[in-house]
Amino acid sequence: MNNPARTINSERIPPRERIVAAARELFYRQGIRAVGVDAIAEAAGTNKMTLYRHFDSKDELVAEYLRGLAAEKNEIWTAIEAAHAGDPRAQLQAWLVEAANNVSDPKSRGCALANAAVELPEKGHPARCVIEQCKQSSRDRLVALCERAGARDPGLLADQLFMLLEGALVCTQHTGREGPACHFVSAGQAIIDAQLR
Repeated sequence: MNNPARTINSERIPPRERIVAAARELFYRQGIRAVGVDAIAEAAGTNKMTLYRHFDSKDELVAEYLRGLAAEKNEIWTAIEAAHAGDPRAQLQAWLVEAANNVSDPKSRGCALANAAVELPEKGHPARCVIEQCKQSSRDRLVALCERAGARDPGLLADQLFMLLEGALVCTQHTGREGPACHFVSAGQAIIDAQLR
């Protein structure tokens, strides 16, 4: 494994940011349960005392890592809306392309939020709320977009696209990019075309 500390350990980056960056890399590549705070502190070029000065627990660090991912998802939605202002059908197509890029990314280990949900089944875990809110927000935004695009049944279209994406991200992990997930765009386009005619 490459040592994330090589890219994260910079005196110009504040310790808290280095810790979150190291946790992000390690959690995504190795899994949340598999990574201890010692490994995160080492990768961040700091120590456990500094880590616990910024985060009360590993669970809080996990929640912060996922909040960062949720914020990035919001930025993607905002960028799609800005790039195709006033054209919800073009926004829907841009969403499909963005989602396809995630599915086909060779560095991808699937959706980090979905992976975290599998690892953290406890409803009381501080990260569960982040995961559930982010997924619900994505679905809500997709429903609103489908409605603006003129879908006959915006909720159904959004749910179909949402499940198609979630399934493709998981499928890629066990059958590769040449497996069923390679049909993500054509399947998504067929679902969209059926609703927008």
